[in-house]
Amino acid sequence: MNDTPENPPAFDRRMLEALICPQTHQTLSYDAERQELISKTAGLAFPIRNGIPVMLIDEARRIDD
Repeated sequence: MNDTPENPPAFDRRMLEALICPQTHQTLSYDAERQELISKTAGLAFPIRNGIPVMLIDEARRIDD
C-alpha cells in the first residue's frame, strides 16, 4: 500500500485505549477524516502523521466548540 496524502498510513485504533490527553489526562476521540486525535475537554486536536500520533501540546490545533 502506498502512503500518500490521499492514502495515509493506517492508524491503529487500539492505540486509542492507551493514549490520553497530555494536558487533561482524559480519553481522546479519533477523527479519521482529519487524521487527528481530539481532546474535547482541552479543546485540542493532536495530528496523526504517517500513522503516528503527535501528542505534543505545542503541535496540537486549537478547536472551537
